[in-house]
Amino acid sequence: MLKIALPNKGRLADEVRATLTDAGLDVRSASERSLTASLGNEFAALFVRAEDIPAFVADGAADAGITGWDLVLESGRELDDLLDLGFGRCRLSVAMLRGGPGDPAPTLAEVPDGARVATKFGRLAEAFFAKLGRRISVVHLSGAAEVAPHLGIADVVVDLVSTGSTLRVNGLVEVATIVDSSARLVARPRSAIGEEATKNLGELALALESVVRARGQRYLMANAPRSALARVREILPGISGPTVIDVTSDSGPTVAVHAVVPQSAVYRTIAQLKEAGCSGILVTRIERLTP
Repeated sequence: MLKIALPNKGRLADEVRATLTDAGLDVRSASERSLTASLGNEFAALFVRAEDIPAFVADGAADAGITGWDLVLESGRELDDLLDLGFGRCRLSVAMLRGGPGDPAPTLAEVPDGARVATKFGRLAEAFFAKLGRRISVVHLSGAAEVAPHLGIADVVVDLVSTGSTLRVNGLVEVATIVDSSARLVARPRSAIGEEATKNLGELALALESVVRARGQRYLMANAPRSALARVREILPGISGPTVIDVTSDSGPTVAVHAVVPQSAVYRTIAQLKEAGCSGILVTRIERLTP
């Protein structure tokens, strides 16, 4: 049975569990504090800190894992990137203190050689500034890096940013992005786990991808006059165009059209279909979607 390392707490852990459940892999454990659990009949879950997952996978304690891409890169471990799960999006950014009123915004060019950089991403920070031809002195902080410049212990901050509100509140300005990150399914290289495990992990990635693709999408069905089919095709391009089925109707030549549409466009799509003469419009959620 393959072991999958999963985050043990936090928002990322909640989203990972929800995605696994939607893929038909319910997390079944003896208690909420269990370190292990079953994932369906094919996999076992191992709950660890998100930042430790790359090491657990690389060292063979787990065959695969789900964690942030920033943590994978920071670990420096050689892992295969099997799937971008699309949630937990953030960016690892370089930030500097904002000047006073009327002062120009700081720029990356102002970071001096030998600058003190507060971060828990020392490897990525050093590599980024090395490409710019600058040495830095890393001030390792596991949290609250944004206060370091105010305390005089660092000149620059390298930290994860989602909305940027924390930086703004602390008088900091983003001057560069080192890497964009999101939750990823990662595994040991194929040569290390063998063909059977690689096949099973590929099937896991496919199941999870179908859930990710379905999010934000809706399945729409409607009856349309055949004479309006050209217009309906413009409204419902779908993945490869709407599915069209002949139906029997007392109101004249009619077809049923089925298509996948973005959730954000449903209200406008329904209005356009009504204008085109469609009726019996039905919209449903999609659990999984595989092109």
